Amino acid sequence: MDNLALCEVNNVPLTPITFLKRASECYPNRTSIIYGQTRFTWPQTYDHCCRLAASLLSFNIAKNDVISVVAPNTPAMYEMHFAVPMAGAVLNPINTRLDATSIAAILRHAKPKILFIDRSFEPLAREILHLLSCDDSNLNLLVIFIDENDFSKRVSSEELDYECLIQRGEPTPSLVARMFFIQDEHDPISLNYTSGTTADPKGVVISHRGAYLCSLSVIIGWEMGTCPVYLWTLPM
Repeated sequence: MDNLALCEVNNVPLTPITFLKRASECYPNRTSIIYGQTRFTWPQTYDHCCRLAASLLSFNIAKNDVISVVAPNTPAMYEMHFAVPMAGAVLNPINTRLDATSIAAILRHAKPKILFIDRSFEPLAREILHLLSCDDSNLNLLVIFIDENDFSKRVSSEELDYECLIQRGEPTPSLVARMFFIQDEHDPISLNYTSGTTADPKGVVISHRGAYLCSLSVIIGWEMGTCPVYLWTLPM
């Protein structure tokens, strides 16, 4: 027993993205998300996440690159919690209640490659980008808007939006296998910031392992039953 070597059979890195794959395979007919009149099943959510991850990889997103998002709890926000780490990147969800100055400070520190922002926050986005252009942060930031039915679609054909990335993503079998291969469970999965009430916001890094174990502890702590259909949550 002392010479038992670690291998894929007895040692798998812990990551919450495996929850999504399992749900799509074990519960193909169950609803994953209800948002207004929109309903998705787990296979549909899985497909969206794989397509988004494939699109992110087409932008040459590399391991541990940061992707920021300013959005309420929409399906897109939910999907990014899986798709961004599936692409090997680190998700930076930003509090929608923060002002442009605080968000600009977060972006200067996090140095994301992409900023997703809900169309309802477009004026805020313009103010943030103006603040960043006035300093020497040198952020080469790609901005992608998340459109909802209540808002007009892309202003021009050159402007990328979230649904465009879902449609153009091509998750080949080899690419999907790569998405779910996590070499080190201690790699970062998300970068979260405090609200900066006393000074500039401060970042906290969470690992794949930490997020996985935290998820299980919440399930146990809340005494969650089998196949619940309602989740109360703060902004993601």
